Amino acid sequence: MDDEPGRGPGRGAPEIVVVPHTHWDREWYLPFQRFRMGLVRMLDDVLDAMAADPRQRFTMDGQLAAVEDYLEIRPERREDLARFVAEGRFAAGPWLILADEFLCSGETLLRNLEYGMRGAAALGGVMRVGYLPDQFGHCAQMPQILALAGLRVACLWRGVPASVGLDAFDWTGADGTTVRTRYLPGGYGNAVALFNGPAEGLPDRVAAFAAGMKGWASGERLLAMYGADHSAPDPDIARSGLRLATLGEFLAEEDAHGPLPVVEGELRSHARANILPGVISARAGLKQAMARAERVVARYAEPLSTLWPADRSASRRMVDTAWRRIVACSGHDSVTGCGSDETAQQVAARISEAEQMGQAVVDLVSASLAAAAPRGSLVVLNPSPFERTGLVLADVPEGRTRLTAAGGPVPVQRLEHAPTLLDETVMDDLPQLLGRVHERELFGHEIVSWAVEDGVFTVTVSRHASGSYAYEDLRRDILAAGPGPWVVRTVAEPVVTVAALVTVPPLGRSVLAAREPVFDGSVPYVPVAPLDPEAGDGVLDNGLLRVSVAPDGTLSLRSRDGAEAHGVGRVVHGGDVGDTYNHAPPPADLLAGTPVSVTVEEICHGPLTAVLEVTRAYDWPAGAEPSGTPEETVRTAVVTRVELRAGEPFVRCELEMDVRCRDHRIRWHAPLARPARESYAEGQFAVVRRGLTAEGGCGERPIPTFPAESFAAAGGLAVLLDHVTEYELVAAGPEGSEAAEMALTLVRSVGYLSRNRNPYRDEPAGPQVPTPAAQCQGPFATRFAVLPFAGEWHEAGLVRLAEEYRHGLLAVPGAGPAGDGMTDGTRAAVADTPGPFSLSGEGVAMAALRERDGWLEVRLVAERPAATEAVLRGDFTAARRAGALGVPAGPLAVADGTLRLPMRPFEIATVHLAYGDPP
Repeated sequence: MDDEPGRGPGRGAPEIVVVPHTHWDREWYLPFQRFRMGLVRMLDDVLDAMAADPRQRFTMDGQLAAVEDYLEIRPERREDLARFVAEGRFAAGPWLILADEFLCSGETLLRNLEYGMRGAAALGGVMRVGYLPDQFGHCAQMPQILALAGLRVACLWRGVPASVGLDAFDWTGADGTTVRTRYLPGGYGNAVALFNGPAEGLPDRVAAFAAGMKGWASGERLLAMYGADHSAPDPDIARSGLRLATLGEFLAEEDAHGPLPVVEGELRSHARANILPGVISARAGLKQAMARAERVVARYAEPLSTLWPADRSASRRMVDTAWRRIVACSGHDSVTGCGSDETAQQVAARISEAEQMGQAVVDLVSASLAAAAPRGSLVVLNPSPFERTGLVLADVPEGRTRLTAAGGPVPVQRLEHAPTLLDETVMDDLPQLLGRVHERELFGHEIVSWAVEDGVFTVTVSRHASGSYAYEDLRRDILAAGPGPWVVRTVAEPVVTVAALVTVPPLGRSVLAAREPVFDGSVPYVPVAPLDPEAGDGVLDNGLLRVSVAPDGTLSLRSRDGAEAHGVGRVVHGGDVGDTYNHAPPPADLLAGTPVSVTVEEICHGPLTAVLEVTRAYDWPAGAEPSGTPEETVRTAVVTRVELRAGEPFVRCELEMDVRCRDHRIRWHAPLARPARESYAEGQFAVVRRGLTAEGGCGERPIPTFPAESFAAAGGLAVLLDHVTEYELVAAGPEGSEAAEMALTLVRSVGYLSRNRNPYRDEPAGPQVPTPAAQCQGPFATRFAVLPFAGEWHEAGLVRLAEEYRHGLLAVPGAGPAGDGMTDGTRAAVADTPGPFSLSGEGVAMAALRERDGWLEVRLVAERPAATEAVLRGDFTAARRAGALGVPAGPLAVADGTLRLPMRPFEIATVHLAYGDPP
C-alpha cells in the first residue's frame, strides 16, 4: 500500500495527528456532584492508561477545575498526575473553567485565566493554548485577553464566519491584537469515530477522516480531535501507528502556509455551528445574580479591603474564595441557565455565596470606618477613581436633618419618617421580654436604652446603635420590676430618611455630620441644577433631561441638547415554544403590548430626586399554544418606578411584576431618537458595533438578538444596564431597512432544557429534559436607565455614565463615640480623605484594584474608538506595566506624582504603583 500510517490516501497528503481528549461539562443536564462521579471513573482510566504506556497523551479540555474536582476525590493520584503534566503528556489549563464569554465580565475572564494558569503551573506545567472548544461564541477582546496572559495561539469551534475556509485563521481583537487561531471543522470531536470499530478497518476510517477534512488543511498536518462529551479515549490508541499529541504539542509546531483568512472582533456567526443565543435570556435571575456578585467583589470588596485594610488575612481569603466561586459559576452550562433545574439552583446558590463573601468583606471594612466616625455622622465612600457627586440615602435623627461636610452644608431632601412605635404588648410576666431579645437585637433594631414608669416598660431601639449596653443590666432591671401586668413598648429613635447630594474624592471618603436645621430661610447650595418643582403632573425635569408620562404609560424624553425619544417603555408579551438555548415563537405569535389600564402616582418630587410610579395592567396569554391561540389570559400588573435625580442626564427605571404566564417572552421597547442601521453594546472590555442581522447557515435561525453588559446604544438612544441583557434592534419595515426601536428581553419562560423539535434550530442542543423552574414564574424585578443623546455613543460619555449608574456611592452610619464631629462654622473633625490616586482620560475606565506583592495593581481599559491617554495622579513614587497575570513588564515614567499612559483604542492595561520605596 502506498499510503503511510497516519496520512490520508495518496503521497504528499497531510499527516493526521490525533489529540486524545474529553469535553467535560462540570454540570449540565445533571448537577455537578452526579457528573463528578463519572469524571472520577474517566480520569482513573486515563491515568492508568498513561502509566501503562508512555506514548499516551491526553488533553483535559482546557480547564483545570475538572482536574481539581478529581483530586478532591482521588488525592492519592496527585503525584501520578503531576508527573504526567511535567512530562508534557497530560495537558492542563490554561482556564480554570470553560466560561461563557458574554455572561461574565472581562475581569472575570482574566481571573479565570489567572487561577487556571497558576494552578496548572503548580501541577507541573500549563498548556499554552487559548482552548475554547464549546463556548457559544467568542467576545471581541479574547485575542487581547489571551495575549496579555502570554498565550499567542487559540483553538475554537463555534462562531466562526463563513469567510473562513481553512482550519486556521488570524483573529484580531477589538484593540488590534492578533492571535493565530486553529479552527475545528466539525467541532471538538471531529475524529470521535476514528477508533470505533475493528483495527483492520482503521485505514478506511483514516481515509474517511482525511476526505472529510479535504480542503480545510492550511498546512501539512490535520488535527484529529479524538474525544467526546464525558468519555475517555480508547486505551489502545497508541498501538494504532498514528501520531499522538496533546493540543499544546500540536499547536506548538506552526505549519500554516500562505496567507490566512483574517477575522476581526467577536465571533457570533451561525454559519458553521450553532451559537445558541437564547442562553443570554434564559433564567434572567442568574444573570442578575452574577452581575451583583461580580460588582460587589471586584468593585467594592477587593478595592475597599485594599485601601482601608481591616483583618487583611481574612479579607484576602474571603475575596479569593469569592472570585473562585464567581469563575466556577461562569461556566458555559452554568450561568447560561441551559442546565437542569437542579443545576440552576446550585449555580444560583454558589453565586449568592460569592456575593455574600464579598459583602462580608465590605461589612468588615465599613465597620472599621464607621468606628472611626462619631455616631450621628455618615461615612460616604466613592468606588470610582474620579470625584463623584451623587445621591445617597441615610436615616438621620429627627431634628438633625442638616448634613454638613468638610466643605460646608450638603443639599438634603426629606423623604419619609420611620415608624416610632414598633410594638406594644401586655405581659403578665415581664421576664417574657427576655425571650424576645437576641443579644442586642429586638424587632430588627438594636437596643439603646430602657425605662420603667407607672406599669410601662419602654425599650428604645435604633437602626444604628452604638455605645454601652449590657444584657445583664437589662435582665436585672426586668427581674426587679415586680409582677405584672406590664405594658411593654418598643419604640424606635425618631429618624427620617433623607436623600443627600454628596461630593466624594476619587476612591476616597467624605464624613457628614447631622446637625439641627437652621431655619433662616436660606437654601443649601446645590452643585447641580435641582429638579423643577413646577414641571407639572406626570413630568420630571432636572435641567438635563425632561421626562413626561403619556396616557399609555410610556415615557417621552427630551435632553438638554435637543435629543428626543417618545413612546419609551412599551412592554410587549409574545409566545416562546423554544427552550433554554433558542427562543422560538409559536407559528402565529400573538404580540400583546396594550395595557387595559394605566395609573400614575407621584411618590416624591423634590430638589434632589423625583419619583413617579406607573402601573400598567395587561391581560396576557397564560401559555403559548402551537396554534397561537391562547387558552386563557392572566391579568398582570407591571409597575415601573421612574426616578430622575439632580445632575443625572438619564432616567432610572425599575420594573416589577408577578410572572404567572408560561412559555412566553416579555420585552421592553424603546423607539430610537433617530433611525439606525447599527448598535453599539459594551461588554468584556469592548464596545462592539453590530448590524441589524446575523449570519446564518448551519440550521439555526440567525435572529439578531445580542448581549450587552453595561450599555446598549443605537440611533441616539442608550440604555444603561444593571446586568448582561439581551437586546435587539427592531426594523421599521422589511429586512434591510433601518431600525426604529430597541427591545430588551426582560423575561423569557420556557419548559425544556432542549426541545428535540425547536422551530429555530434543526438539531437538539441537549437532552429533552423538562425544566419547569425555567418558566421563571413568581415575583420579578429589574432595573436600567435610559437617555437620548446627540452625536455618537462615545461623544455622549456612556462609559462614565455607566460607571456612575452601576456603582453607587456607599454610605455607612458612624458608630464611634457620640458627637457632632463638627462645630458651627468649622471643618469636620474627620476631613475628606482622598484615595491613593485619581484617574482621568476620555473613555478610560478602571476594571479592578488590588494589592499584589506590595504594589497597588490597577486594571485600566480604554473603551473608546480612538487613541486616548490615561492620567493617574497620586503620591505614588514608581510605576510599571504588568501582564494580566501580574508579571512585571517594564517601568513607567512618573513625574511629580503623575503617570501619563497612552492607550490604543480598547487597550487593556495593567499598571503597578508603588508608594515609598518600590518593593
